[in-house]
Amino acid sequence: MFSFYKRRRKIRTEDSSLHPTPSNHTPEIPSENDAPLCSTCSSLNLHAILHDGIPKEHAIPLGHLTDILDKSNRCGLCNLVAIVIRRAWNLDKQPGIDIADITCALYAIECGYPNIPDYVSPVLRDICHRLYIQPFDRPLDVTTAMVAAESNLMLDIQLLGEDASKVGRTKELHGRRVGQNVDIALLKRWIHICEHEHGELCETVWWRDAREVLPKSVRVIDVTRMAVVPAPRSCRFVALSYLWGGTGKEYWTTRANLKQRRAQGGLDVSVLPGTILDTIQLVRQLGERFLWIDALCIVQDCPKDKAVQIGVMELIYGSSTFTIFAGGGTSAHDPLPGIRPGTRDPQQQIAKIQGLHLAVPLVLPREAIASSVWDTRGWTYQEIMLSRRRIFLAPHHMHFECGEDVWSEDVIAERINLPWGSHPLKHGGTGGFTFTHAPPMGSGYMAHYMSIIGKYTQRRLTMESDIVNAVTALINAMAKGFKVAGGQPVKAFRFGMPLIDLELALVWQPTANTSCVRRVPGNANMTPWPSWSWAAWRGAVRYSEVTVFLDMQGGGTPWVTQSLVEQWHIVDDDGRLVRQDVQRTGRMARSTEEANSSPYIIPKGDIDAQTLITENAPLRPGTLVFRTRSARFNVMKADDVAGADPKANYGTYSILSDIPRPSTLVGRVILPRSTHSPTSCEFIVLSRADEIEGLYDEDTLGKRYLGCMLYVMVVQEMQDEKRLERVGVGVIFEHAWPNLPGEQKIILLG
Repeated sequence: MFSFYKRRRKIRTEDSSLHPTPSNHTPEIPSENDAPLCSTCSSLNLHAILHDGIPKEHAIPLGHLTDILDKSNRCGLCNLVAIVIRRAWNLDKQPGIDIADITCALYAIECGYPNIPDYVSPVLRDICHRLYIQPFDRPLDVTTAMVAAESNLMLDIQLLGEDASKVGRTKELHGRRVGQNVDIALLKRWIHICEHEHGELCETVWWRDAREVLPKSVRVIDVTRMAVVPAPRSCRFVALSYLWGGTGKEYWTTRANLKQRRAQGGLDVSVLPGTILDTIQLVRQLGERFLWIDALCIVQDCPKDKAVQIGVMELIYGSSTFTIFAGGGTSAHDPLPGIRPGTRDPQQQIAKIQGLHLAVPLVLPREAIASSVWDTRGWTYQEIMLSRRRIFLAPHHMHFECGEDVWSEDVIAERINLPWGSHPLKHGGTGGFTFTHAPPMGSGYMAHYMSIIGKYTQRRLTMESDIVNAVTALINAMAKGFKVAGGQPVKAFRFGMPLIDLELALVWQPTANTSCVRRVPGNANMTPWPSWSWAAWRGAVRYSEVTVFLDMQGGGTPWVTQSLVEQWHIVDDDGRLVRQDVQRTGRMARSTEEANSSPYIIPKGDIDAQTLITENAPLRPGTLVFRTRSARFNVMKADDVAGADPKANYGTYSILSDIPRPSTLVGRVILPRSTHSPTSCEFIVLSRADEIEGLYDEDTLGKRYLGCMLYVMVVQEMQDEKRLERVGVGVIFEHAWPNLPGEQKIILLG
């Protein structure tokens, strides 16, 4: 066997003391011989290739992929190529993929270049070349899986910086060895560069005034005094994002131990779990003093304190100097990778070939996070979205992100002489979905809201009752930044739903495999989430164009082309009927004639609260009250929907009418698959929708036009109540809707 170097050590997870542990700043370089090469690889001059580069169009053939995999235990370069492809394509878990006819080639191009100002004399663009593997085919299943995992579609091998001079290059942008322990000096350097060179871009957040400070109610951990103390005014502090992994009553701050923890030394380290212990140690090593951790800084058995802290969470994460993300474990009891000896295995694959140390780059930061359990949890979503600087500690390596750049332990990409215009990690971070950059001018908040809810609801919560709390900070930031309801979050959102754009917010759809089960509040004092809010239902939801009724994978953003409800009211916590300031949309049409031809008649009239209370006994908080039209239609499971899964929990149903002929298709609706087919359902009108071909029988009912479809909701009576609840949302061709005077009614939607 040839000499192939892989750093590995048994993982230790037991707690250690908080005494600083020296970091392995310069990992030991073992002495090893050159790896043997096959005849194909031995003909390559890697020194020349890495110095001069090879354009992609002149890539050097390496042979069939099956042959490369077969030679991987006899050839050092084939082995590196095999490792890259096996990992990226996940071949070990997909043995059935046909790779028999796939051939590969090798090329080398620049992997980054400096951002060169006009006043600086030009320097070579190709400071560093990387080796790239070019497969001449890639199975569709592999591509789909790579995109879903946010993997790097480029298959590359990097030269370590220690050998860059051997090919006439400097160390910049080359690879770097990763040790068993986090390189604290390197991390300090990243923080210093960001704080001193990136300016306002990384110092402030766009959604609030930079002068806003933490309220007096916020506590922090003083890691010097080991006490939980009120946050000093304008203090510099660090935040932690991690997984509880269940309850943690043994280490929580409670009303019983708060007084003790205020005193110096009052925070007993013997009860703290591994993630928290290691974070305290890391904060000390970085020379910081104050740390915010939710389990210790919020009184966990005090609902009032919890509510106050949750209300300022956007300020906490948006104000922290940086946030530490524990992306390597599944609970608070796991270690923070690389802080204590034996808690991290870099799994860095390095081989010496023709006197050069070549390495398989570690996974991109975004892929490391996407594959973590941390990335599946509900609370962590807003924590990453709102943090200005982010330090991720993944199982194999650490990386740093801010508003300007991304750095990792295995690539020398931090600034040396000039800032980089591009480098291998520049677009490999999680920054693509963070909230720290101001949206483009003229950008509406609803597009951001709909995207956020779609991503957030895919995550899981230990406590289902946290569904709104765990996204409140993000919603608050949105209300402030976009000045929704004057920048007042309490007036802008209710039950996680935007009130000004309620008409659009109501058309959310469950994903196909979402359970058809209502969420139950955490305690009897909580107002139950009403069925019209996505928060009331377990599982993922999304906002999609009307194409979703023809293709379950359909995306895009829905839009309302006319408001069809004059007044919206919500019953507040005191049982009062409060009219909402819902933004109204005028009729959108391609011509005046088209607008005037619309047959749907909008119901008119005020809603008398006293009459409602008399007729319906006390009104329940959260009830949405409005006047609209109601009608019954038959529904039947549709069999022509692309991407439909007959085993899914939700499916598309055709809406049918016997006018003008029996079983005429007049629309589509997404309902629980448990809905009988055929059956009759009650529909109520919400607003006017967009249109596309295939939603109704155009040959029978006439040609479609802009706004010809009505957004409708299927409702049913709640058990033992006069209120209705949401079952599903769909669209109906407006000419099929009956406009009889008796069909309008006041809806009490619970």
